[in-house]
Amino acid sequence: MRDPLSQQIRDIKPSGIRKFFDIVNEMEDAISLGVGEPDFDTPWHIRDEGIYSLEKGRTFYTSNSGLKELKVEICNYLKRTQNLTYDFAKDVIVTVGGSEAIDIAMRAMLDPGDEVLIPQPSYVSYEPCCILAGGKPVIINLKHENEFRLTAAELEEAITDKTKLLVLPYPNNPTGAIMEKKDLEEIREVIIKHDLFVLSDEIYAELTYKEKHVSIASLPGMQERTILINGFSKAYAMTGWRLGYAVGPSEIISQMTKIHQFAIMCAPTTSQYAAVEALKNGDADVAKMREAYNMRRRYLMHAFSEMGLECFEPYGAFYVFPCIKEFGMTSDEFATRFLQEEKVAVVPGTAFGDCGEGFLRISYAYSLDNLKIAMEHMKRFVEKLRAEKK
Repeated sequence: MRDPLSQQIRDIKPSGIRKFFDIVNEMEDAISLGVGEPDFDTPWHIRDEGIYSLEKGRTFYTSNSGLKELKVEICNYLKRTQNLTYDFAKDVIVTVGGSEAIDIAMRAMLDPGDEVLIPQPSYVSYEPCCILAGGKPVIINLKHENEFRLTAAELEEAITDKTKLLVLPYPNNPTGAIMEKKDLEEIREVIIKHDLFVLSDEIYAELTYKEKHVSIASLPGMQERTILINGFSKAYAMTGWRLGYAVGPSEIISQMTKIHQFAIMCAPTTSQYAAVEALKNGDADVAKMREAYNMRRRYLMHAFSEMGLECFEPYGAFYVFPCIKEFGMTSDEFATRFLQEEKVAVVPGTAFGDCGEGFLRISYAYSLDNLKIAMEHMKRFVEKLRAEKK
């Protein structure tokens, strides 16, 4: 029998995150700090709207691009938070999570051989989506000493005559790094100089702790060359509702909608009605969750300081990215031993790119009580490793 599989998909590695989750699921009393999923329930008034939509029999398809009411609220949200103006009828598509938006944006924009600049460490989907769309991923290795921000010099150095798209993954998963307005202004000049487009993944936009998030689309000359991607999973604790969106130039959105039309039809109807309620009345819920995350973030930074573990201070998302290079182990070795000996799961930094070697991703989307227990285990483990080196 002939090989039923595509060689392209064979060559794509599975997610480096899953290995540890599979082990944790079979390990009794293990603590997982690896999942990027809020430990909060979806706020009740949002769930209630979803329930009400079912009770009203709203189980039909919506239009391919999404409910009009939701697209209007997405435009209202972006206007009040970023002073961005979009046409709900032409510039917005509602997707099955932000992940689908990333996929169909690349498929709509890339021709074979087009180069896509992907700063790493970053979310695991960008590189495979680029390859599956026929593009060529070009990795920009971000530096710890720059707090994993993308600099104009790094961007300039990576550009060739085949470069078409820059992925801008901020606030960043896994590092928690952010790009402030001054950082964005510097790379904006390079982007315009080389006539590039930007895929700006802003799924963690509401979870920033130093200053309010600034979208690169809000800078002069950038809205017309930016696909802005966001969603409801992180800010509103709606991971299982599977709902995201993309906004951008209508000529790109229309082609993304065509792909979405054939592959998906429409995003879940119940989720869309719930998301309307989230955008209309969910700001207080977001603020409450952000405050809780910030408290956990500060606790982890204090815990790392007390155990002498190097970690730059992240100001976005709900991850920390401590450095474990002092132990002379790979990230995978450290994470494996930590799980086996202390029953705490973290994710090796290399799951998010080769330049994540020597780091770990730890999520603080967990209760403070669980984080305190996990840090007690980490302190004991770190002390053991230091004793072994002597």
